Amino acid sequence: MRLADLVTPALLADADLLDGNLRAMGAALPGARLRPHVKAHKSTALAKRQAALGHRSFTCATVREMEGMAAVGLSDDLLLANEVLDARRLGALDARVTVAVDSPETIEAAAAGGVREVLVDVNVGLPRCGCAPEAAGKIADLARRRGLSVRGVMGYEGHLMGVEDRAKRTDATAEAMALLARAHADVGGDVVSAGGTGTYDVNSVASEIQAGSYALMDTAYAKLGLPFRQALCVLARVISVGPAWAVADAGLKALGMDHGNPAIDAASVWFCSDEHVTFAAREAPPVGAHVRVWPGHVDPTVAYHERIWLVRGDEVVGELPVDLRGW
Repeated sequence: MRLADLVTPALLADADLLDGNLRAMGAALPGARLRPHVKAHKSTALAKRQAALGHRSFTCATVREMEGMAAVGLSDDLLLANEVLDARRLGALDARVTVAVDSPETIEAAAAGGVREVLVDVNVGLPRCGCAPEAAGKIADLARRRGLSVRGVMGYEGHLMGVEDRAKRTDATAEAMALLARAHADVGGDVVSAGGTGTYDVNSVASEIQAGSYALMDTAYAKLGLPFRQALCVLARVISVGPAWAVADAGLKALGMDHGNPAIDAASVWFCSDEHVTFAAREAPPVGAHVRVWPGHVDPTVAYHERIWLVRGDEVVGELPVDLRGW
């Protein structure tokens, strides 16, 4: 197959850049130092590539992801880095399952569902899930009294992932991780799980880093000067040309837009609508021309598609089913 054979919009990954990203992170965070987050690519085929590089523990965001990983044998050590109030499907998995807890209710759900191991989720500055650092010890004690094994703590400094100034990102990460270290001292356990693609190389506290976007990358992370290349784009075709603009067939339903407009090489993106991206190019493209649309946020972009086509130049060399999408 060649690019011309694909129906647009089509999700593409440059095969060589993807491989380079995986190997670069494998060298930076070898083995168990990296717990890849599959929410970024939602593909067990890509997860198998990560496992082949020595990363045998994985982070998931949904029960569906946990089930899919266990079903293909990637079950050595699966962490659901999210609170759930119904853990029955997790307890039924033939896998080592750990779930995040931050309240009596989530502890009770884990125990009732048959989950045996937990991490205490600590709020380190992102106003999302996680208990207050000073409450982590009490949460751990409650979990142990309920019969759960507390492996340690986790905290996500997600509010710092996109800070472009490296020095500021480093300093703020240290402050966030000081909160997590304080909580870990009260909780105990061997695991301090944190981090992501934006802080993988400045987080010196975490025993494992939950990076995921590094494999495919997006325009938001590309601003940080990380040693990973943008491998992922959406292939679109120009379907209409106006006096000063062109329109291609990839819009809101093909692109994660929460980090702003996508990018098109040598063009200015004006806006996206449901099925269209309107842009002004330095040289007006003809109707039928292919354009590569670079998403601002990889995770939700991937979730819109059923497969990632692996390409090398204009040749399609394989595909990665996005088999962990949905709930």
